[in-house]
This record gives sequence, C-alpha cells and structure tokens, in this order.
Amino acid sequence: MDTITEWINSNYTWIFSGIGVLIIGSIITFFKKKSSNVINRSQRSGNNSTNIQAGGNVEFTQKNDK
Repeated sequence: MDTITEWINSNYTWIFSGIGVLIIGSIITFFKKKSSNVINRSQRSGNNSTNIQAGGNVEFTQKNDK
C-alpha cells in the first residue's frame, strides 16, 4: 500500500494531466460498458393490431397475385 501511495505522490502531475485522465477514463468506460449489455424493450398495442418488434432491420415484401 505504501508503494502505491508513493508512486501516486511522485507521479500526480502525470496522472491528472491529459494522458492519465484518458487512461483512467478508458478503464472506467470499459467496465461500465461490460456491465450494461442488457437491453429492455416493451411494446403496447390496442385491439386488432399487428405489432412487430425487432432488434435490427425488418423488411416487408408484398406478393402481387394477378
């Protein structure tokens, strides 16, 4: 624990400069994104309605009978 405190004490200008903030921010963002992969979706509809819910593109084609 003393070595960490000594290292921070001797390198505090580097840690809180642009490079240190970038590295610390990247580490925090990495762990935050890893824990929030859950996507919640909900859908409400009325009577006699058709609803489609998808996580990507939905394509509709129509068959023309003549």
